[in-house]
Amino acid sequence: MPEATPMSIDLSALPPATRYKLLTAVVLPRPIAWVTTISRAGVVNAAPFSFFNVFGQDPALVVLGLEHHADGGMKDTTRNIRETGEFVINLVSEAMLEPMVRSAAKVGPEVSEPERLGLKLAPSAHVAPPRLADAPAALECRRVVGLSFSAEREILVGEAVGLACRDGLIDPDTWYVDWGGDYPVARLFADRYARLVEVDRHKIPPAI
Repeated sequence: MPEATPMSIDLSALPPATRYKLLTAVVLPRPIAWVTTISRAGVVNAAPFSFFNVFGQDPALVVLGLEHHADGGMKDTTRNIRETGEFVINLVSEAMLEPMVRSAAKVGPEVSEPERLGLKLAPSAHVAPPRLADAPAALECRRVVGLSFSAEREILVGEAVGLACRDGLIDPDTWYVDWGGDYPVARLFADRYARLVEVDRHKIPPAI
C-alpha cells in the first residue's frame, strides 16, 4: 500500500473560528485557571480560562490568554485586573468541575459568580482578590504586562507572589507536593474535560 501523505493546513487561510476549533482540539490537555478578581465596586468575579500556564520561576511568571468582547470591550476579568493589578488563579479539582463550567455563563459585571453559585471564598495573603476556598491550590498574582494582538485577544503576563493550598498537599520541610491521585482536571476541547488517572514516571537520562 502507498504511504499515507500527511495533511498540511494553512492556518493563516482559515477563519479565526476554525483556527480556534483546530488548535484547541490538538493542543491538549490544557490546565484550567479559574480566575478570581475583584472590581472597584467590591464585586468578586470568577471566570475559567484554558489558555493558561506557568512561564518560569525567577520571577515566577504565569500567562493567561484573555478574550475581549467582539467589539473590543473588556470582559469582567480583564477590566478588574487592569483596574486593580491583582488576580488569583485557582486550580480546579474534579469536585469543582460543574460549578466551574457554570461560572462561564454570561452575566453582568454587577453579578458575583461565587455568590450566585454558592462558592466559598477565603482571603488571600498577598493580594486583595479572595481565592476559592475549595480549590486544591491557588496562585496569588500581580499583573506585569498585557500584550494585545487583536481586538479580541490579549496575553496577560503576571507574577505569582503567593501560593495557597489545601492541607497536606505540600510538605513544608521538603517542599514535596503530593496530590494523592486527586489531580486537577484539564480542558480538552468543546465541552470535553479530562481527569488524570494514570501517571507514569520517566526520568531524564544523564548527559552523554
